[in-house]
Amino acid sequence: MKTRKFLPFALSLSLLLIAASTGFAQEAAEEATHEQATVWQTIKDGGPLIMSIWLIIFGTSVTMVTFVIQNILTLRVAKLAPPTLVEAIRATLNAGNYQEAWATCDANKNYLANVLKAGLSRLGRGKEAVEDALAEYSLREATILRTRNSYLSVIGVVSPMIGLLGTVIGMIGAFAVLAGSGISDPRALSGKIGEVLLATASGLFIAIPAFVSYYVFRNKAQMAIVEIDDIVNGLVRDLPFEELSGIQVGETFSAGTGGAAVGANQSRKVSAALTTNCPICNGAINAGQNPCPHCNATLQWEQ
Repeated sequence: MKTRKFLPFALSLSLLLIAASTGFAQEAAEEATHEQATVWQTIKDGGPLIMSIWLIIFGTSVTMVTFVIQNILTLRVAKLAPPTLVEAIRATLNAGNYQEAWATCDANKNYLANVLKAGLSRLGRGKEAVEDALAEYSLREATILRTRNSYLSVIGVVSPMIGLLGTVIGMIGAFAVLAGSGISDPRALSGKIGEVLLATASGLFIAIPAFVSYYVFRNKAQMAIVEIDDIVNGLVRDLPFEELSGIQVGETFSAGTGGAAVGANQSRKVSAALTTNCPICNGAINAGQNPCPHCNATLQWEQ
């Protein structure tokens, strides 16, 4: 699913998250200063720099919620390897329709289909080549899943720093108040300090769920990867690799075994007295057999 589909939900949840964090911090500031200023007023009083920090914090919260929703919807075995797709591919492979199985994988864009498609495309090269392809593309798909989740860890690290930056900038203003009025007005000074700490509180309210979500989804992704890899290996475990040597599955499909690709104009005449090999695919055939059981070519047997 596209990330933009999650933005409406992310915006709503981010607003709730920011409101909750700033609400708690604002309540503490009001108790200390006995003032009833709103959060928006607090942000405006901080000046352009503080407003910029708050915009960055809001954008970070939207991004975090977007990735959380995306992981909830996509990091599921039923999404990465749909049971109906698995059964369809298993039935196709059991029937020996390897090109159809490849086409099914090509039409479905998910973890299992992408990995199995790579393995089937090397089916004619032997078991080792298929296993190497499965391992290579399994690592590729797993890396994509882990990379998407790693952004939550980055958000968990960066958001407190952004909040701390806002606090440091605000503290400069608090010390300016202290320099101007000294300690004769402690209420103004404590109110100013309470206001600037809102940024730190908001950063922590974003960082904590981001870190928790990162570790939860990391473990969930790993379990899904292991389970899907078992499914893929189970699908190809009993394939007759030796019998399938030389076939080409994929966009350049060819049912020939053991021979190179042959042009359409090549002679298809076979001498019953001299050979029992198909001239198209070089597969072993019985004299007089038609069509070839390996490449399905219509042969012209000489009398």
